[in-house]
Amino acid sequence: MNKERLPSLTHNWISSLGAMISLVAGVCIVFFLVFSLVAQGINPYLGILLYMIMPAFLAGGLLLIPIGMFVRWRDLQKVGQIVYHKWPSVDLNDERHRKAAMMFSAVTLILAVVSAVGIYQAYHYTDSVTFCGVTCHTVMKPEFTTYQDSPHARVRCVACHIGPGAGWYARSKMSGLYQVYAVLADRYPRPVPTPIKDLRPAQETCEQCHWPRQFYGGQQRQFNSYLYDKANTHWQINMLVKTGGGNPKTSQTSGIHWHMNIAVKVEYVARDKKRQDIPWIRVTDRETGKVIVYQDVSMPLSEKELQSLKPRTMDCMDCHNRPSHNFHSPDYAVNLAILTGKIDGELPEIKSAAVKALSQDYATSADAQKQIIKAIPDFYRLKYPDIYSRKRKEIEESTGAILTAYTRNVFPEMKARWSDYPDDIGHFIFKGCMRCHDGKHKSEEGAVIPNDCRTCHIILSQGSPGKSEVVDFRTGLEFKHPVDIGDAWKGGACYECHTGSGP
Repeated sequence: MNKERLPSLTHNWISSLGAMISLVAGVCIVFFLVFSLVAQGINPYLGILLYMIMPAFLAGGLLLIPIGMFVRWRDLQKVGQIVYHKWPSVDLNDERHRKAAMMFSAVTLILAVVSAVGIYQAYHYTDSVTFCGVTCHTVMKPEFTTYQDSPHARVRCVACHIGPGAGWYARSKMSGLYQVYAVLADRYPRPVPTPIKDLRPAQETCEQCHWPRQFYGGQQRQFNSYLYDKANTHWQINMLVKTGGGNPKTSQTSGIHWHMNIAVKVEYVARDKKRQDIPWIRVTDRETGKVIVYQDVSMPLSEKELQSLKPRTMDCMDCHNRPSHNFHSPDYAVNLAILTGKIDGELPEIKSAAVKALSQDYATSADAQKQIIKAIPDFYRLKYPDIYSRKRKEIEESTGAILTAYTRNVFPEMKARWSDYPDDIGHFIFKGCMRCHDGKHKSEEGAVIPNDCRTCHIILSQGSPGKSEVVDFRTGLEFKHPVDIGDAWKGGACYECHTGSGP
């Protein structure tokens, strides 16, 4: 480009540097854009370069050009080479001015279009699953891996974490600035803590797809588990779960979804950050206005504690707190793998051996892989040499399935495992429902939040396949513990014995 055709004020190193940066950034943007259109299997970091880093350099370079001109003008004015203070004039009758104006207008239009497209693409890229789950690979690996195996695997992260509207989008991006800093400075917690503070109310996210008023009646569920005996005995419990909800035709509410602010407003106070210790509950009937307060009589809150803690209004996330990021316990993961045939249930003690291998603390994922691959074959080689010689293939395939279960549920580098993320659906290895339904929460009038099993579900059948007890759904069966422990199970809760990592 001929230097004489440019304004004399552009003849300075700052403007030249800005022009060079803008030119390089523009060429890179065009190159990466074409590359992204023709290539397959694009690296997730390309989006950051294309939509965030390169546009920033382009804008910064363009900004340096007028800054350099201003600095040059100020220096010339100081030495007396420029004495006027008027704004530059544009005379379109002057051919040079006319060409410059046309060039400026064309470049401005091109930059405006490119900027609009870039901002639009950047907006969508920062809302993508790739940006949320892959960009910060180590930090988000546990959440991204478990998300891919979840019922919401085809729902974008932002649909639940942000929801519709510009307000929450801007709010999330502002909080994301600190998260970027925390990752770059290696100041992020391990594991990532839950529940998320100030999560958008479920009515504005979950209920965009799920509507509790349409959930009423019961759901039949079958739970399959395998015992820790030599035969890996299969045990089934077939249940009628009283989902309940609101019937829009009759306005009646019932069942578990009674809690979901259909006819009542449920508020509670938790002592701990994970919301597992709930000593105080307030229930307000929306029709009558009647209010009942329940307190944990075994460890009630003092007035001072109650005033210092803010009540939370119950919503979907207080029970469905792991809708997309399910960290399955070794017990559950092995049960599922045996049920689906990925682990050979005919191998003696495979349930026990697999759960033991999955429950160990390993320093890294690579260390876990080495030890699990070695542990299972060694177990059969030493204890069942005949089985080891006859079923080498089955043992290898089962070992592979056990390793897969580990890589999908345990992440040593982030110190993330099932025990760090309580699942509040049910009450098997975590308190769940029994945070409130433990029989210890009473009102001043003597009303007690029930802890009878039949409040939420009815057992239709239980036992080994072909030997199950079966009963009419209207009466149900009393729970029978798979291992004979007498009536000991009646005196406590499941989670008090079961940890998900062994019998």
